[in-house]
Amino acid sequence: MAKEGAQRAEETEQMIEKEGGKEAAEDSAAGSLRAADAKEMRAVVLSAFGGLNKLRVSKRVMPEPREGELKIRVKACGLNFIDLMVRQGNIDNPPKTPLVPGFECSGIIETLGDSVKGFEIGDRVMAFVNYSAWAEVVCTPVEFVYKIPDDMSFSEAAAFPMNFVTAYVMLFEVANLREGMSVLVHSAGGGVGQAVAQLCSTIPNVTVFGTASSFKHEAIKDSVTHLFDRNSDYVQEVKRISTEGVDIVLDCLCGENTGKGLSLLKPLGTYILYGSSNMVTGETKSFFSFAKSWWQVEKVNPIKLYEENKVIAGFSLLNLLFKQNRGSLIKSVMDKLINLYNNKKIKPVVDSLWALEEVKEAMQRIHDRGNIGKLILDVEKAPTPLMANDSTETSEAGEEEEDHEGDNENKERMPFIQ
Repeated sequence: MAKEGAQRAEETEQMIEKEGGKEAAEDSAAGSLRAADAKEMRAVVLSAFGGLNKLRVSKRVMPEPREGELKIRVKACGLNFIDLMVRQGNIDNPPKTPLVPGFECSGIIETLGDSVKGFEIGDRVMAFVNYSAWAEVVCTPVEFVYKIPDDMSFSEAAAFPMNFVTAYVMLFEVANLREGMSVLVHSAGGGVGQAVAQLCSTIPNVTVFGTASSFKHEAIKDSVTHLFDRNSDYVQEVKRISTEGVDIVLDCLCGENTGKGLSLLKPLGTYILYGSSNMVTGETKSFFSFAKSWWQVEKVNPIKLYEENKVIAGFSLLNLLFKQNRGSLIKSVMDKLINLYNNKKIKPVVDSLWALEEVKEAMQRIHDRGNIGKLILDVEKAPTPLMANDSTETSEAGEEEEDHEGDNENKERMPFIQ
């Protein structure tokens, strides 16, 4: 009996193992079928934080919208200075890699998620995305999506949200810009700088002081009232023209410019920090640049602010949207901005268009501070022959191949489309 029981138990175990193997095989087959059914798309992938060689165009599984989201077939993506800092890992609490960078795009609605209202398939839209914008397809909550005016191109739409919302909120929501006031804006030739200049022109008698690299002056001289070289003693230049200083300082540089900006404020003036580009001095994250920039920041004394009647503020659009849930505020701002666009008061300045495969060259142009206005990744643009052999070409496996230093030093730069 004991022998028979042991034999029966062994037979039972064999049956269980057989059924388990069958189920595992069925699960594996189903998984393979699902993988085969999953659609793929091209996307720029950041494999790890670091230099330009960490970027690669790879195949990724196409996302599908969840409840309250829209699926957008992307036509163009905006490239911002914050994207350089993300690539370097030079931000607070950076996300895990690999990841698809990018925070804004434009395109056509392809699918509506459950409970989405106010949009239809085929609508032309621009959108904020909490990463993953640099891809052929994105999904994002409906509250971050806005319809594009009929006469606005996809490249203009991709250049619109980050720059103009940042400029508008700082000028009108934080600093309360009014007739007859004066504004100092750094990086006046960049996307935000040009948006600031255009918005200031919608208010009578606003004086705009701008700093920019000297080679940009000819192109942007008509957009600001007074223009100074970014390396000059602009504090003395401003005070020579306006002895009291200015009402608003918009600082994307940080470092020593913080103290200079505060010194230029009139009583009841507002200094707003919205970036720290001085921390980015090379292709990779630099502890020395970070430490130098931090050390040069003037330590703010609240008592001194009180005595001098000055206001100091900070602004981060991405935190306002994705961490502080102020989507309704941004929606109202976008409505006002679109109205200004429709009335021919503002227009995005596009510096150049780049294929996804040319993302490293595009980023280098920002590193070099060479852009006037916004750089755009055009998803449908074919890369130039020069770039076709570069290390950014599409990788089926998404594996990174390290670039060797000096390999690209003698390559001729592609022509820019302006």
